[in-house]
Amino acid sequence: MTGRLLLWWLRLRVMTAKELIQLGRDPLLLIIIAWFFTADVYLAGSGISMELKHAPLVVVDLDHSAASRELIHKFREPHFRLLGEVAHPVEGQRMLDSGEAMLLLEIPPGFQRDIHRGLQATAQLRIDTSNTILGTLAAAYSAQIVEAYALELAERRFGTGRLLERAPVIDDRRRVWYNPNQTETWFMSISELLTVITLLSLMLPAAAAVREKERGTIQQLIVSPLTPTQVMLPKVVAMTLAILAGTAGSLFLILLPVFQVPVKGSLPLFFLVTAEYVFATAGLGLFIATLARNLGQVTLLVVLVMMPMLLLSGAWTPPEAMPEALRMVMPITPLYHFIEMGYAILLKGAGVDILWDSMLALALIGLALFLFGAWRFRRQLG
Repeated sequence: MTGRLLLWWLRLRVMTAKELIQLGRDPLLLIIIAWFFTADVYLAGSGISMELKHAPLVVVDLDHSAASRELIHKFREPHFRLLGEVAHPVEGQRMLDSGEAMLLLEIPPGFQRDIHRGLQATAQLRIDTSNTILGTLAAAYSAQIVEAYALELAERRFGTGRLLERAPVIDDRRRVWYNPNQTETWFMSISELLTVITLLSLMLPAAAAVREKERGTIQQLIVSPLTPTQVMLPKVVAMTLAILAGTAGSLFLILLPVFQVPVKGSLPLFFLVTAEYVFATAGLGLFIATLARNLGQVTLLVVLVMMPMLLLSGAWTPPEAMPEALRMVMPITPLYHFIEMGYAILLKGAGVDILWDSMLALALIGLALFLFGAWRFRRQLG
């Protein structure tokens, strides 16, 4: 019995080394892996922004008063960029329609007069919301600016003391946790790293298996003394080691030194969770390998599998904003648990005592996916 286990272990080591050597002899694949874990993560962290910055604003000031100029001055950098004033609303609407401007602020005649008389003064703001996220942010920032200006006018008219006597007192004490400065690069870089891990954990095991088909070496492995498990498992182990190495490179070359992401939790725990997730996703990769005949088909199938995983993971859309039916399906996807644990470990400092249920769920999902992929792979070899 001991001799069989030793032989099994020896074959696993030799085949894993063989997979790593084959990976090392493929410079294009190494370049792709290095690109995804470094340049791609950097570009996503620094180039993708969901903040409103320098939104082009055009103004139609039909009042030409001190009050209208004061309101216009409130819309300033870094959120807004004033393109200038136009004489007629039609010209402003043309710029909004053509995409030259994102916002059109129209101040009607009598704006300052109504303010001085204590009447309700109106100003119209038209916003291009073809980009829903930026349009919503522009509307929110504009509402804050107008509310602050209205409060400022009320203080001038009634005095701060009298205004405070009439107003109810609410002590708003905010505490921003885990990302005090709301640095967007932390979220975007971590999100892209987890996405890259998903992509490669699907792609690499499937590509390694399909390469054997294309080169004809799969027939040699079938007639060898190796069992299907001894053929399949080294591919998963080797690619898991490669992905863990790439993850370490991304953390220590991009996230920590460049984006200054403050890792609050245990890095060994993060690597353990990553290995667990790669093991889970590799089962899908093996299943893809049984369907694909070449690397081109592998790429198409990976995209087909990955898109639902991303959409149901909560990375792009918060679970609270999704329909009830989709929220019920989300816990079935391994990426959902990986993203929850990834952010919890890196930004919140969570440990096993908090994440044990997610780790257990990921292990069960991974075991089911891996056994299914292994069954398909063994069936094809048999």
